[in-house]
Amino acid sequence: MLVKECMSQNVELGNPTMTLTEIAKRMRDRDFGMMPIAENDRLIGMVTDRDIAVRATAEGKNPNTTYARDVMSKDVLYCYEDQSTDEVSHNLGENQVRRLPVLNRQKRLVGILSLGDLAQSSANPIQIEKALSDISKPANEREAIHPH
Repeated sequence: MLVKECMSQNVELGNPTMTLTEIAKRMRDRDFGMMPIAENDRLIGMVTDRDIAVRATAEGKNPNTTYARDVMSKDVLYCYEDQSTDEVSHNLGENQVRRLPVLNRQKRLVGILSLGDLAQSSANPIQIEKALSDISKPANEREAIHPH
């Protein structure tokens, strides 16, 4: 099965000057856990619900004056719409991420693939279970299993 067959196509781009309040409201209203951040027609980062909680709220930052660029994850992992779900679910587990932006081969954002999307698809259940297991392992346990 290919990524494009099970990804969510309901994607909204944010920009680096959006406040965390704006982002959080959009995430709530549209029921998604991450917002891709773009600038000059390029994906430059991601803001996740965890980024807001850990990099802003836990640090006492004001969500009305803190911007996406201040808390976004800049190292964006992604997959391509024509990749196999087996390959991508392996990558999710290896990188301990639950969601990936999906790009076409022209590197334009076309969707988001989540572990939930994979679980609801007819993708390989064994590969999905392995990805979930790897994602859920604490970092110190992963290091013991997969030393660098």
